[in-house]
Amino acid sequence: MKKAVILLSGGLDSTTCLALAKKQGFACYAMSFSYGQKQCAELLAAQNVARHFGVVKHEIVDLNIAQLDGGGSALTDPQIAVPEYVETDIIPITYVPARNTIFLSIALGWAEILQAHTIFIGISAVDYSNYPDCRPEYLEAFQAMATLATKTGVEAKPVHIEAPLLHLSKAETLTLGLSLGVDYSLTVSCYKASDEGLACGHCASCELRKRGFAAAAVADPTRYVLS
Repeated sequence: MKKAVILLSGGLDSTTCLALAKKQGFACYAMSFSYGQKQCAELLAAQNVARHFGVVKHEIVDLNIAQLDGGGSALTDPQIAVPEYVETDIIPITYVPARNTIFLSIALGWAEILQAHTIFIGISAVDYSNYPDCRPEYLEAFQAMATLATKTGVEAKPVHIEAPLLHLSKAETLTLGLSLGVDYSLTVSCYKASDEGLACGHCASCELRKRGFAAAAVADPTRYVLS
């Protein structure tokens, strides 16, 4: 069976990618990261999602970006508060420096070890927070690097980076996932989720998720903190 590495955060997008990879007949190897994020709920969600989909193996890589001067992000630095959602064109303080590049690089190494020729990542350039590592040109550049920098690439058997949600809105992603039978109550997207997985309802990730469910006209199974 063909193999794929799926970057699995435990959120809505990566879970949809895992469901799609399973549907396409891949033997799925999930990879998550404990990168110094201030909340643990997403990793617990990733474990639940991986178990639900029966992945071949789920690796949680301990990679504490926060030890580097706090990690430079509201998601990793306890001195920086996670802001509420605001409409803006600037890159927000929730951006984690080079996060997707780091994650994809480690996933690329694992894919070579597994002799897997596909990596799935749930980035979107439609409903997102202006992160530079979620753009099509970024994905193209990383694909070129992955082909040049690996034994498999040199031998004309490159690892392909698949981003099936890249041009989908959150509503379109939800519609796709629901058609694949995804139970989104298993997922956690909130930047400030409690240990029990309760979402704040006000951060950028919560806002995009809420808008997605509303636009898709389906019930939102997210458990929110009562305010």
